[in-house]
Amino acid sequence: MALCFIWGLQQVAIKAAAPEVSTMLQVSVRSALSCLLLLAWNRFVSKEPWTPGVKPFHGFLTGLFFAGEFFFVAEGLRYTSASHMAVLLYTAPLFAAVGLAFKLPEERLSAFQWAGVATSFAGIVLAFGVPALLSEHELGADWLWGDFLGLCSGLSWGLTTITIRTTTMSRASSGQLLFWQLATGFAILFPCAFLMGETRFEPGVVGWSSLLFQIFVVSFASYLIWCGMLRRYLAARLGVLVFATPLFGVVMGVVMLGESVDGWFAAGAALVLAGVVAVQCENRIREFLGLKSH
Repeated sequence: MALCFIWGLQQVAIKAAAPEVSTMLQVSVRSALSCLLLLAWNRFVSKEPWTPGVKPFHGFLTGLFFAGEFFFVAEGLRYTSASHMAVLLYTAPLFAAVGLAFKLPEERLSAFQWAGVATSFAGIVLAFGVPALLSEHELGADWLWGDFLGLCSGLSWGLTTITIRTTTMSRASSGQLLFWQLATGFAILFPCAFLMGETRFEPGVVGWSSLLFQIFVVSFASYLIWCGMLRRYLAARLGVLVFATPLFGVVMGVVMLGESVDGWFAAGAALVLAGVVAVQCENRIREFLGLKSH
């Protein structure tokens, strides 16, 4: 949940700094500098040995999907609304859960937990999608294309998780895993920023603060912790917790950017929390109701 809070704040930081530093450039620069920071941390502090036998192709594939997630978000927002993008991006745990169910028996969710996943996703749709549909009468001729790119971002994130869990990357150390994602992400996103003309770099106080936060807290610390968690806990259940990220993002938007929140958000937040509890605490809920534990 702490990581979800950080990632929710990340969206606010990127948006706040956008007038000073292009969003695509922000993502690529932070990947490069965080990668260097990671190598220094691994060399002088953690001294964590990298696992031999990890195939470079699997590392590249993980980084490719990682880069794809951020590319599709940035490009998709040119055509569709941020509300639609938030809903579609967080379909990632659903893609991951379905994909892993065919690969790893231990990742399979029970019917009760699948109901929790559906409840959480319904909460995201209620909190973001319904207000968008009620308030936006015309999204433009290309809005379907933008929504499709948003769905691609969720798919890319889900494929990242599946690749980590089902290839030799599952044996990689946390630093090794994050290195492949950051290095490949920079190698792909930095040229994209130039090809798309997203090269504005005029950082002031907000711009520098955002970049430092993204480099040290988001791309380095939070992603390193997340990579470690993916190697120790069931990815499908961790993925459901990520549904809380856009909710934190909206709260931070209210506090820091003066955005408004309505009743749809409150109702959606309740559904998200109910779904998280259903997935994480199935056995305790069954015991409370006097049912047989799963």
